[in-house]
Amino acid sequence: MKLEAKNRSRRLRKKLRVDEFKELGFDVAWQLDEKITSEELDSFIDKFFAQVIQANGLGFGGEGDSLWHGLICTQKLGSCTEEHRAAVEKWLTDNGAKAVSVSELYDVWWAE
Repeated sequence: MKLEAKNRSRRLRKKLRVDEFKELGFDVAWQLDEKITSEELDSFIDKFFAQVIQANGLGFGGEGDSLWHGLICTQKLGSCTEEHRAAVEKWLTDNGAKAVSVSELYDVWWAE
């Protein structure tokens, strides 16, 4: 759903999360070795959250076991940046994830 440009008050733009209040995020997916143990998986995810997600003020909503996918956005009001995308992709690639896929930034509230 795309909201048409209208003359809206600042309060309404904020409430609708449009214009200067738009929030950008991105999708991410990666594959881990199918033989990964639950302890190794827990360690990988703990490091991912500590070193790249929380360290950059991001949030992750997703799921997986050996194949993961989800949405990354900021923990507070705001938008992800190209630097966030690059940091997530680099960390996953550098830490053994395969088939890493990071989408372009998009409006997380009004994606088409």
